[in-house]
Amino acid sequence: MKVLMSWSSGKDSAWTLHTLRQEGRHVAALLTSMNEAAGRVSMHGVREAILRAQADAAGLPLITIPLPWPCTNEIYEARLGAAVDRAVADGFTHVAFGDLFLEDVRKYREDRLAATGLTPIFPLWLKPTPGLAREMIAGGIRARISTLDPRVMPRELIGQEFDEALLAALPPSVDPCAERGEFHTCVTAGPMFSRALDVERGEVVEREGFIYGDLRLRSGA
Repeated sequence: MKVLMSWSSGKDSAWTLHTLRQEGRHVAALLTSMNEAAGRVSMHGVREAILRAQADAAGLPLITIPLPWPCTNEIYEARLGAAVDRAVADGFTHVAFGDLFLEDVRKYREDRLAATGLTPIFPLWLKPTPGLAREMIAGGIRARISTLDPRVMPRELIGQEFDEALLAALPPSVDPCAERGEFHTCVTAGPMFSRALDVERGEVVEREGFIYGDLRLRSGA
């Protein structure tokens, strides 16, 4: 088994990587889709410099899929398909996702990967998210909210640490792991990294209904 890790820059993919390593699985690279116009991770809004620092701290090569913005589903699937073909040619047998319980998302991935030679695996699937969130925190995950949906949670939580205080502050309707897209995170430390990333908060902006809290590596980090 040679595993490609679908890497969002956030806590769920980071904890999936940790889980796979704990199980003795051979994770050989990270795969991330990028907004090529902005130079940031799709949806999470994390700078490419931080993404590459994460990959370096994880000790893994990074494969990126550049996407235009806006991006049609046809373009996304074509570029994903090309990346999958290259991965199979490089000997990858599986791709791991940090999905937790959304059946439609899992089915979409399984359908897209059917007969490609790359088998999807979901190491965290159906783990109860309240316990999983606390397991991540207790296990040493450090992350900040990089994006949030102000329709479902207070915009003032942008940039906050993913910790017990945050879990207590979340509205009851928000999943503790934000599996429905309530927020996204940027991981800065954890057992999957050889060292912590030194980041600082930057500008907060609202775009297309979402709040983005910029994070950047400190000068010299």
